[in-house]
Amino acid sequence: MNDAAGIYARESDVLDRYVQIGVAGDRVLALSFPESPDAESDTDHPMLDRIEAYLEGEDDDFADVTVALTVPTDRRGVLETLREVPYGEEVSVEQLVRMTPGLDPESDEDRETVRTALAENPAPLLLPDHRVRDGPSAAPGDVADHLRRIEGL
Repeated sequence: MNDAAGIYARESDVLDRYVQIGVAGDRVLALSFPESPDAESDTDHPMLDRIEAYLEGEDDDFADVTVALTVPTDRRGVLETLREVPYGEEVSVEQLVRMTPGLDPESDEDRETVRTALAENPAPLLLPDHRVRDGPSAAPGDVADHLRRIEGL
């Protein structure tokens, strides 16, 4: 990435909407898929190039991308574990609960923690909530469906 902080957005013909990222240095703060970009956004950022290539079918798990997680600790654990789900594979909410250290698969509260973490994910795609087959995604439904199709899910 580069050291410039700011908001970057580019229209995606594949998704028929924009891909927008917020970055600070080498960290992604947020990723979203708005219908129109932030008025202050710029279009030139290497991460947008990578995302565009992914949307066009290039394999990329984005594992090397640092996402600045400013979420409660229990949700952070879920989102960090989510990054371990490989490209082209999917898990259930229950499996993600089992995979996440400190969570109890018998606990309704812990299952709800996972669902909340997925729904409020600050960087869907980079934190691939679309790989959880029965969970919510922070990406719009049509975007999450498209991401699943790209990965053959």
